[in-house]
Amino acid sequence: MDVREYFQSYEDYLWEWTTDQDVPDETGYHENNLISIPNVGAVVYRPFLIEVLKEFQLIGLPPLTPFLLVLYATNEGYLHLKSIKTELRKNPLVIHEHIKHSISPAFQFLETVKSLPNTYKKGRNRILLLQTIFTSDFDTVSVKHSEYIINGYLRSPQKISDSAQKADLTVSKFSKDLRVLSTLNNKFPTTDSIIKAMKDEVEISNLQEDVVQEETTVETDKDFIQELIEESKTFQIGSLIKRIWSGLKIPMRHLSPGEQPIGGVSDMTNKGDFSRMLLSEFANEDEVFMNRVANNEALYIQREIPPEENIFERIILIDTSLKNWGTPKVLAFASAIAVIKHPKANSECKVYALGQTNIPISLDKVDEVVETLNNVSPVLDVSQALEKFFKEERTEKDLEVFFITHQENLDNPNLQKVIHENRDRLKFLVTTSSIGELNFYKHHNGTRKHIQKIQLPLKELWANPPKHKAKIVQGNRIKTAVPKNYPLLFPTPKERIKTFLYEGDFYILSNKKQLLKTYLSDNYYNKNIYQNISTQKGCEVIVENISVKPKGQFALAKNKAGNYILAQFQPDKKILSKLNLNTKEYSEMNLTGQNIPLHFGLIYFNKNFYLYNAAAPKIFIISVEGHLSMEEVQNDKEILKNGIKSESELNKLQNRGAKILNNFTKIGINDVDELIISNFTLEMRSENVYSLVKSPQHIQMLAIQDKNKFTFSDGSEIISDNRGMLTFISSNKNIPKFYIPSTHFGYLAIATEKEFGGSEYYLPKESKLKIREMDEMYNECMDFFIKHVVEYGA
Repeated sequence: MDVREYFQSYEDYLWEWTTDQDVPDETGYHENNLISIPNVGAVVYRPFLIEVLKEFQLIGLPPLTPFLLVLYATNEGYLHLKSIKTELRKNPLVIHEHIKHSISPAFQFLETVKSLPNTYKKGRNRILLLQTIFTSDFDTVSVKHSEYIINGYLRSPQKISDSAQKADLTVSKFSKDLRVLSTLNNKFPTTDSIIKAMKDEVEISNLQEDVVQEETTVETDKDFIQELIEESKTFQIGSLIKRIWSGLKIPMRHLSPGEQPIGGVSDMTNKGDFSRMLLSEFANEDEVFMNRVANNEALYIQREIPPEENIFERIILIDTSLKNWGTPKVLAFASAIAVIKHPKANSECKVYALGQTNIPISLDKVDEVVETLNNVSPVLDVSQALEKFFKEERTEKDLEVFFITHQENLDNPNLQKVIHENRDRLKFLVTTSSIGELNFYKHHNGTRKHIQKIQLPLKELWANPPKHKAKIVQGNRIKTAVPKNYPLLFPTPKERIKTFLYEGDFYILSNKKQLLKTYLSDNYYNKNIYQNISTQKGCEVIVENISVKPKGQFALAKNKAGNYILAQFQPDKKILSKLNLNTKEYSEMNLTGQNIPLHFGLIYFNKNFYLYNAAAPKIFIISVEGHLSMEEVQNDKEILKNGIKSESELNKLQNRGAKILNNFTKIGINDVDELIISNFTLEMRSENVYSLVKSPQHIQMLAIQDKNKFTFSDGSEIISDNRGMLTFISSNKNIPKFYIPSTHFGYLAIATEKEFGGSEYYLPKESKLKIREMDEMYNECMDFFIKHVVEYGA
């Protein structure tokens, strides 16, 4: 299934693509930006629909028509479900048995969704509602195809125009969509059943409070929080703080815990001396009077005591043990800063990092946060440090202590004992998890009470990290932005840090700090068809701006969430590290003293990383999931067999790669209407074969350079991408935007958003582009482009 098929509309059906001229789309493609129901009204704008569907990538996209109807039923305001049902019954296909009997239960379910309290149809609750309803039980698209569809749209939103061309509606399609809603009606017959399913999904008792919807707008100094967000090393922490503020129930400023009478009725109590008993109590009969006194029902006048400010000193203790590393540690620091920097906090707060010892730290500057965030203690639990803090370092009673640790650490008996013994001074206990869950507990009168749970949407909050040098600025000019990928593949670079084989796919860690995915041609074993370079295909960019030093050994894997994990071992420094390429989560371990033999190397095998040597009886296993840890295990002969097979496959890519042209000093057109790029000419070598060939230059029309954009006198533009791609945008709107790789000698290709011609080397593996002859593509794109520039100049 592709973009066109998933978003396909149908004749005389429930919904259609329309265009709202007053609402431009940020993608630049303004047509078909709204889905509406004929004769009823709007359902959803395309940008919002895509943002919602992104939330389904990891569980599978839902069937579109039922999803749109449910989405409509969750909209605010008056909804015309009856009108939709009336319009639907006008369709001649409703006489079919499989359709006729499904309409009533389908719309009954939509009415149920419509009747839900507004709390469950707003913000993140609305996303959770949709995810709860459309599980994998209901014809969802596979995760692989879901990612392909979303990425395909993001690369080329114009593909929606194909979907907007209505296809003929079939009985099968009609009945399938109604059957989904009818089945949902059986599964969720009432609003209570939907709400219960939502709560079971996140295991909470109060959905509105714990799924934080909106950031609370608060006035604070810029802000330190904004500085954290803008710094890539602290972005993850900074982006969580305001969300934590919006749900935090910890008192930031309160009175002393003693009696706080303020006069009037609130000044009465049911305990006290006879001298303070209300006179009205003595009017009762003796028996009634004695019963009221014995049962603490008699009322007394309490002496009025002025309220006092809290005299407790607030201290935050952060667990920095191995088990609180990674995402839990990010949540721990975010929680600590949220308490310290809360707009209502009016008292100083001291912070200690607990590990082997207790280290006072400061979190008032970005540099201080970065420094303390990188500290990790080698201990597995901090029970000794916590006990030492209470018994040796801070023995006073007037403390209000927060202790932040990983949820799993509460199962440690030593830590349980220390927490229990000091529960009178350990006022608040905060636990973190790797899935973004925060739990807050309070010790009161010797017992621990759960105050609240906050579920942070980490994927959403960490979706747009700050980019390093995303734009090259000089004066008032900036480098023209280029897309992550194009309709055709990039040339594969020769210079690379490491090549990987993972689950049958080839990956390259390039010198430009990108993770690339490449393929072997289907004609790999037919040497008569392609040159050597073409037995391998080009590559697509998977992840950019990877923060990694090009030294040591590397291994690549995917975790259960589908994120790419890059492991690195630096034998000279004895440093083992793990980097989540998608979330940027990083952790490292110093292996000094672990007695790692010199000839051990880092590899991947069967869902784990290993420090491995074929001759060693024991090797070291490193888990792909969770926090970074390592343990010694017996060697396995299967690892050697797999290594031999992998090496054989990787040899097919050995010395493969193209010479990429990326230093463009001039672009123009010569006197025979050929494109000139630096010292190269785009020439036809033979029928349907074009190459960039080094040759003498006689430029007749020169394009003006502005960073990576070259503009001709007619307004036509060529945008260069130093990864090996050129984008051509003609001022003549009848000439489509097209792309050509910039490589030396190798056979080239031309592609638009819909068509492709040239070497199969650049054709994406699962491309839906229409294949054309290279001569035809050149004549209709490049030749017209050049002629328009020349004719304008003439």
